[in-house]
Amino acid sequence: MEEKRGVFTIVNDEGQEVECEILFTFDSDETQKSYIVYTDNTLDDEGSTKVYASVYDPSGQTAQLMPIETEKEWLVIENILATVQEKIEEAAANN
Repeated sequence: MEEKRGVFTIVNDEGQEVECEILFTFDSDETQKSYIVYTDNTLDDEGSTKVYASVYDPSGQTAQLMPIETEKEWLVIENILATVQEKIEEAAANN
């Protein structure tokens, strides 16, 4: 994984390089892991931007993204995403 200015490149399942944009990272006290939330700026069937999450090593010792393994981890990520979405909507409503 090559990272520069909030952008990194991954190789997808078809072996193609895909440029992704980092939306944010966070550490979870609950799971004791660090997560990266990112997008490849493609749209789903409803027209929403696709967003992905993975476990990552913030020290940079391991450049590989690791899968989310448990339902508990997904719940932590979904709660963070919901909070971020609420803040974005509030900011948009106030402008």
